[in-house]
Amino acid sequence: MRTFVDGLAAHAARHPGRVALSTPEGDLSYAGLVSRIDTLAAALRARGAGPEVVCAVAVERGADAVAAVAAVVRAGAAFLALDVEQPPARLAALVRSGQADLLLTTSGLAERLELPVPGRPLLLDRLSPGAAAPGGFPAPGPDTLAYVSHTSGSTGEPSAVLIEHRGLDSYLRFVARDYGLGPDTTALQVAPLGYDASVRDTFAPLLAGGRLVIVPRARLLRPEPFGEAVRAHGVNTLLSVTPSFLAFLAGQPEPRRLLAGVRLVVSSGESLRPFLTAGGRSLVGGALVNQYGPTECTMTSTRYAVPPEPDTTADLVGTPIDGVVVRLLDDALAPVPEGAVGEVCIGGTGVARGYRGQPARTAERFVPDPLGPPGSRLYRTGDLATAGPDGLRYLGRGDRQVKIRGYRVDPAEVEGALLTHPGVAGAVVTAPSDEQGRVYLVAHVTGELAETTDAALRAHLGRTLPPHLMPRRFVRLAELPTTRGGKADRRALTPVGGTA
Repeated sequence: MRTFVDGLAAHAARHPGRVALSTPEGDLSYAGLVSRIDTLAAALRARGAGPEVVCAVAVERGADAVAAVAAVVRAGAAFLALDVEQPPARLAALVRSGQADLLLTTSGLAERLELPVPGRPLLLDRLSPGAAAPGGFPAPGPDTLAYVSHTSGSTGEPSAVLIEHRGLDSYLRFVARDYGLGPDTTALQVAPLGYDASVRDTFAPLLAGGRLVIVPRARLLRPEPFGEAVRAHGVNTLLSVTPSFLAFLAGQPEPRRLLAGVRLVVSSGESLRPFLTAGGRSLVGGALVNQYGPTECTMTSTRYAVPPEPDTTADLVGTPIDGVVVRLLDDALAPVPEGAVGEVCIGGTGVARGYRGQPARTAERFVPDPLGPPGSRLYRTGDLATAGPDGLRYLGRGDRQVKIRGYRVDPAEVEGALLTHPGVAGAVVTAPSDEQGRVYLVAHVTGELAETTDAALRAHLGRTLPPHLMPRRFVRLAELPTTRGGKADRRALTPVGGTA
């Protein structure tokens, strides 16, 4: 089958001088990018890269990282992209769980990281221009392994997820088509390397013939440098931002200025409802899309175009993307009645092969589809939702919703109400238990709150929330901790014990 790299090569053939990448080192044309890809792919083939071979890519953010990941696909192998800013011990664990066979890196990083990959690493900075691969490059089958990703560390021990070309290439083409990407697209790479969102961030704009802007990650973490990058490069597309990041931008002076000229913002990874409840939709002048989907289903399974006047009473994640089936099922995998809460179970093109080296967990989460054709499978997400006229209404994970005094509580509802307070810039609500085992809510907040008492925050919440949704404690923080992927890091927020 044709891969996304074939699409890049087609752009290089038709428009060789068109700019593919803008980096601090300068611009790189499509012809230059594809030349780098083919040189690396030939070297990888010479080292034994091919179908079902996993190649770990440990390269600093930039043009070489883009070329390296694409080269692995060009060579017919599967990539395991690593964020080299993470601790070496963490990267070593990811390499082991992903069972990497080859390592593509640089001499400096190879010495610093000492990753447990068999054989000598292929060093980017030691390569000399080589000949094309004998016989060209193989075309992978739809069920050939394309990449290895990992589940988020915020939900427990990471597991290596095996994604096939059927899912990856179908998904990237969907993003380019459904979101109207094209040669006039200028996208900013936001997601850190090593997260599956970076695959969408990087290769969907290039598949569409657009331009990808890459700036140092440190500039993306501060509002003014972020806004400067958007303005300086004429960025009009953001494909991988989290609600936490949007809320962070919304808390800055003149937040609309930071997104000026951006005509498409695609958000995923967390509930968007707190941001919308706080009036955040008005800060995004262009289209805002709310995506939903787990790593195990090739990044995205549903999407919802948020209207200018959004419904903030529900977390709408919309309808399935092309080739995806979404079912709401009960514990026995039977469809729930219309309007009832069910577990989100996902089938179709994007469902992963499973977890590498974990047959029992794979069998538990990837199950036969009782309503589909023979051989079809579903991934049980553990998420709860109902179906409505606008598609899926996400209710959170079954393990995040809690019961307080007999009431089922979604902490996202409280977070949204807190963000409507003019002094609150960020809010995360956790649900620890006290010495008697009673669950209660703790609100972790940031913002200009020196003159705002707990009583004032309770009074504000009391205007819209019932008593059982009132936090017992308020914890003021200079800033909310986030994961490397930009999501709010709830595990880093220490539960506060005792009574108020």
